[in-house]
Amino acid sequence: MDRLATLDTFAKVAETQSFSEAARRLRSSKSAVSRHVAALEAELGARLFHRTTRSLTLTEAGRGYYERASRILADLADADASVSQLQAAPRGRLRVNAPMSFGFLHLAPALGDFLALYPEIELDVTLTDRFVDLIDEGVDVAVRIGSLTDSSLVARRLAVIRRVLCASPDYLKARGVPATPDALKAHDCLSNTNITVTREWRFIHPDGTPSAGAAWPVEVKGRMSANNGDMLRVAALRGHGFVHLPTFIVGEDLRAGTLVSVLDPYIAQDLTLNAVYPTARHLSPKVRAFVDFLAGRFGGPKPYWDASA
Repeated sequence: MDRLATLDTFAKVAETQSFSEAARRLRSSKSAVSRHVAALEAELGARLFHRTTRSLTLTEAGRGYYERASRILADLADADASVSQLQAAPRGRLRVNAPMSFGFLHLAPALGDFLALYPEIELDVTLTDRFVDLIDEGVDVAVRIGSLTDSSLVARRLAVIRRVLCASPDYLKARGVPATPDALKAHDCLSNTNITVTREWRFIHPDGTPSAGAAWPVEVKGRMSANNGDMLRVAALRGHGFVHLPTFIVGEDLRAGTLVSVLDPYIAQDLTLNAVYPTARHLSPKVRAFVDFLAGRFGGPKPYWDASA
């Protein structure tokens, strides 16, 4: 049995959920595809597909095997491509996705420099705070903030994202400075509706306390919420309450003193800025060039928006 050909055949059947379509893509016959899958199941001693007259789906064993097999095939494709593309210039259309606030404030000013470095690349950028499926929507690389949960994606960490809780000096003068997270229950809090639990802000017990590092959730309330951090920032600047935002949005305000941070020891700093792309595609020169550019622009022990904080 040609193990590589069998793995490729199995992966195509899993992706298309059809022996006929897999055969068409492989330019083979349906019977040859079926033989490959049967031989693989016999060698593994496990059924990989549920077969009915109307459907073909992976079994539990099949899903686990496909996840590993697809990584092997992707790594092999990447190795093959790296040889032929080592000297290739980055070129072509590059589809990029990024969050709204980070895109406007930091990515947009950087893109002109990237285009100047790579004159044969055309950029197609979408900004949205919606979670985008890279494969379904044909995105080559995305800039994401947070932890990577999709195992089908590869992530390169670019920078640490620091969060702060802050309000305007006028608000703090009128309403007081909270001593603990629980004190926020008596304050107006401006919530981001893109967060799964909109009205629950999560803090931690600070170092030096018996529960150091343990979660400290607080139910907050307020008269305004929005699905964009920049809008919440403006509301905070106008004295409408507290915001819980990353410093790439409010860093300049903190330096200028128009916003003041509070409760810093209680805020978990566990977010990162990542460049992500699908494993199903080898890392093309244009994607590699863009990811390397982002790392150079935003990377390092402290990103530039925090450098003078």
